[in-house]
Amino acid sequence: MGAPAIAERVDPYEAAREEFGLLEARLRSEETSGMDHRELEELVAKQGREVLRKLLQAHLTERAEREPAGPIVAADGEERTHRRDGERQLETVLGGVTVSREGYGARGKETLFPLDAELNLPAEKYSFGIRRRAAEAAARGSYDEAVKLLAETTGAKVPKRQLEELVVAAAGDFDVFRERRRALRAKASAQPAELIVLTFDGKGVPMRRESLREATRKAAEQRTHKLKTRLSKGEKRHSKRMAQVAAVYGIARFPRTPAEVIEEFERRQQAGPRRPKPEQKMLWASVEKESAEVIADAFAEAAARDRGREKEWVVLVDGNADQIRTAKAAARRLGAKVTLVLDVIHVIEYLWEAAHVFHKEGTRDAERWVTEKLLWLLCGEVGRVRSSMTRAATLRGLDEGARASVDRCARYLESHASMVKYDEYLAKGYPIATGVIEGACRYVVKDRMERTGARWSLEGAEAVLRLRALWASGELDEYWRTHEREEKERNHLVKYAESTPPALAPVNERPGAARTPHLRIVK
Repeated sequence: MGAPAIAERVDPYEAAREEFGLLEARLRSEETSGMDHRELEELVAKQGREVLRKLLQAHLTERAEREPAGPIVAADGEERTHRRDGERQLETVLGGVTVSREGYGARGKETLFPLDAELNLPAEKYSFGIRRRAAEAAARGSYDEAVKLLAETTGAKVPKRQLEELVVAAAGDFDVFRERRRALRAKASAQPAELIVLTFDGKGVPMRRESLREATRKAAEQRTHKLKTRLSKGEKRHSKRMAQVAAVYGIARFPRTPAEVIEEFERRQQAGPRRPKPEQKMLWASVEKESAEVIADAFAEAAARDRGREKEWVVLVDGNADQIRTAKAAARRLGAKVTLVLDVIHVIEYLWEAAHVFHKEGTRDAERWVTEKLLWLLCGEVGRVRSSMTRAATLRGLDEGARASVDRCARYLESHASMVKYDEYLAKGYPIATGVIEGACRYVVKDRMERTGARWSLEGAEAVLRLRALWASGELDEYWRTHEREEKERNHLVKYAESTPPALAPVNERPGAARTPHLRIVK
């Protein structure tokens, strides 16, 4: 009779050590002695990732030996006493791993897996590391590029459809995050910036037909093209849904004279007096919410920053009547006194159109005309600007069509006369241009959403806009921590009594428990 078998506990980390040994041996071998640095990088990155994957697998295997230190009581108040083994796959940034865990159930009841809660495993097979990288990649570039990037940098193969779903899920806690940030800001000490600035704008996003607003969708359905192979003048290739963009930030006063502003425009650069930078800038962008909702969110953020209504609020607008009306209503609801400022860049565009009635486009004469009228506006002489241009058009005997740009500019200035008191704004150090929101429209919306051939679903567009707004505001890291906590609550904690899964501990640390080792037969 042979010697009895000896039971030996399997070391889960042995496979990782073996893999590392293979990598070390390969690096010492003749095969790699002639490799250049790029080839060595690729070799170590690929095989090194496998070492790390096996280390992660070993840790998960060891964690599977832990057992609850107390009873498993579900949210329905019933204890789960039936035990069964279970496995699930997890795709991570290091590669695929298997999570072995014990489930606890009862007849006709959902089985609970305490280790899933402790590890905060996602509902699907992709880890939070994969989801975070997918969200960042899709926010920066196309979905096809994101799929490729994930495959190259993690080894994870995430199909495009699944990646789109991951991105939508990744942005799901945006409103919760912003509301909590706002509540914390309201409890914090007063913000140091002297001024609170709110600014809004809209930017179209090309949408799939079913995701358009009803009026736009009906117009798109009735639209026909004259030619089959190309668009005729005035025809649109696709229809857009307007995304509302908003920004809130604090800023120090920056008093200037009209002459200094003119000089700045003529330089076309930021040389000269150093401008104060926006502080704690926060952006919103939504294609799903109505404009009034986004503007209300921005005003709520401003209110949280100025609980005592001690600061001056400046609202930069572009002249859109609905936007102005909504902003005024939001200010009234909050009891906030605001100063509405008409964006000077929009005003200048109207001036240029009027200038071309009197001077040839692209000439120095046209530029001098615009500079003169702008200087008058900055000095507070809006009436002089209106009367001088309309009088000049009349003296030239221009008909209604020829002077249309002049009359349009005059009406624009007249209807917004209360918002073009630039002499007062400059003396108080207010901003008078919407550069922040213009940049946000370009960066958050245009650069990503208007890529060639892009047609967005409503939920896909909303998710990407949310992620880009978080990224542009510098909040993505903090948001992601909130998102993971919310996912743990949704996927795990709500299943347990008092939202508290039992603590897990090695078997030999539980009183009266006997450890069941993993055994290997050694002959």
